Amino acid sequence: MLMKKIITKSLENTYSYSSYKALIKELLAEGKSTGPNQSKDLTNYSLLNDKRMKRLDKTLKTSEKTQVEIAKIVAPETWLVLTEGWCGDAAQNLPVIDKMASLNKNIELKLVLRDENLALMDLFLTNGGKAIPKLIRLDKDLNVLNTWGPRPKVAAKMVADYKAKHGILDAAFKQDLQIWYNKDKGQSTQNDFVEMIQNNG
Repeated sequence: MLMKKIITKSLENTYSYSSYKALIKELLAEGKSTGPNQSKDLTNYSLLNDKRMKRLDKTLKTSEKTQVEIAKIVAPETWLVLTEGWCGDAAQNLPVIDKMASLNKNIELKLVLRDENLALMDLFLTNGGKAIPKLIRLDKDLNVLNTWGPRPKVAAKMVADYKAKHGILDAAFKQDLQIWYNKDKGQSTQNDFVEMIQNNG
């Protein structure tokens, strides 16, 4: 099946969360971001995101409910996430996803860069767009159990409502979204994952 072939190929070129962060750091030292397109803006976003991830890695807590649900996963699975270093939503959610994955030895978190894996990205579009981060939850036979992303449901609704009213996501909204993320402290992402696991074992 074509989907499994694409997933298998993407899994050959993955990063752990720590090696992904190391890659971002290396590129920043050269004044670059991940991906084929390079610009001062993208590098600045990457720099900001590097700091965000560091802060979240230190401060994030998983709720008791999250810990209980994640402990229920008894079969090996892979959480494959499409991401890029310049993506603000990725920087806010990857530390949460990594913390959840680390709660259970049956879960292996693997990250791939979107722009190096466009065939995979095209299988998991959001409203026709290549939105990231996008998590693909796979069983040991690489069947897709669920997908999640590019942001928690609560934030997705904020984005949809703002777009419906204003047509675009402007700088003011993006700032509001980051403030929301800071206040939320990863709880909405955890809630989404709890629901996902409850709905699909």
